[in-house]
Amino acid sequence: METQDRVSQQPAMRPLGQTSIRLSPIALGGMPLSLSGRPAESQAIATIHKALDLGVNLIDTSDAYCQDESDKHHNERLIHKAIQQYSGDTSRVLVATKGGLMRPNGAWTQNGNPQHLRKTIRESHAALGGQEPIALWQYHSPDPNYSIEDSLTPAKEAVAEGLIRLVGVSNFSVEQIKRAREVVEIVSVQNQYNPWHRQPESDGVLEYCQSEGLTFLPWSPLGGSRRVKELSKVGAIANLADEKQISVYALVLAWLLAKSPCVVPIPGATKPESIADSVTAAQVTLTDQDVEAIDRATQ
Repeated sequence: METQDRVSQQPAMRPLGQTSIRLSPIALGGMPLSLSGRPAESQAIATIHKALDLGVNLIDTSDAYCQDESDKHHNERLIHKAIQQYSGDTSRVLVATKGGLMRPNGAWTQNGNPQHLRKTIRESHAALGGQEPIALWQYHSPDPNYSIEDSLTPAKEAVAEGLIRLVGVSNFSVEQIKRAREVVEIVSVQNQYNPWHRQPESDGVLEYCQSEGLTFLPWSPLGGSRRVKELSKVGAIANLADEKQISVYALVLAWLLAKSPCVVPIPGATKPESIADSVTAAQVTLTDQDVEAIDRATQ
C-alpha cells in the first residue's frame, strides 16, 4: 500500500510552549536579510510579505542580525517596517528576537552583562515599534562570564514591566534550561539542529523540550551555506526529494518536522521563492523509513 506523502489540508499549527499561541509549522529566519551581502530592502520586504501571505506567523530575529555594532537592530527594524507595510491581517504574527551577542567589526561575541541586556531589551522593544511587548525574547547564548541567573534577571524584569511577553533561550544545555526556568518562565529553546548537527538528539535537549512542553526552534535547519550547496549531491536525499516531487530543502525541513511535534524550523530566506519552497515542507508526510534513510545518509 502506498503511503500518502502529500496532504492537501492546511498543515497543523504547533503550540508555543504551553501557551494558547499556535505557530505555523515553518517560521522565517530573518538573519540573512541583514548580514553582509544582504538583499535590497525592497526584496527583503517582499520576502517577509511572501511568508505572511503563506501563513507564516513566526519571524525570528535578533538585535545582532546586522553588519556590525553601528548597524545594530537592523533586522528588527526591517521586520517591523515590513509588517507595518503589509496589507493583510498581522494580528497573529509573532516576532521573536534575541539579545546577548555583539557584532564588533562584524565578529560575533557574547555579552551576558545584565546592564547590557537591560539596555538592548529596551532598544529591541523600540526597534519593533515600541507599542506592544516583545512577543518572544530569547537569551542568545550563555556568557560564561555571567551566571545564567544574573543574565536572565533583566528578562524577568522586562516581563514584569510589560516590555516582554514571553521568554526563551538559545544555545542552552538541559541543565542550563533548568536553571533558566528557575528565574523566569521559558517557552522555547533555539539550538542548532539539522541532519549534520544532531546534538539535540543525543544531549537530551530535544527530548526535554518535548517532555516539558517547550517549543524547539532549530537554527541553521538546512546546515548552513556549505551544506545547502551540497544537498542535491546526497544521493538518498536527492532521490527521496525527487520521489516526493519536492526540493531537497523542503525534504530536510520535513525531516525536522517529523522528528518531534515540538519542532518549528526557522529557515532563512532572501527571496520570496525561497520561503515559498520552505513552507511546502509542512505539507509533506515522511514515513519512519524515510526519516531513517535521511538519518543514515547524513551520519
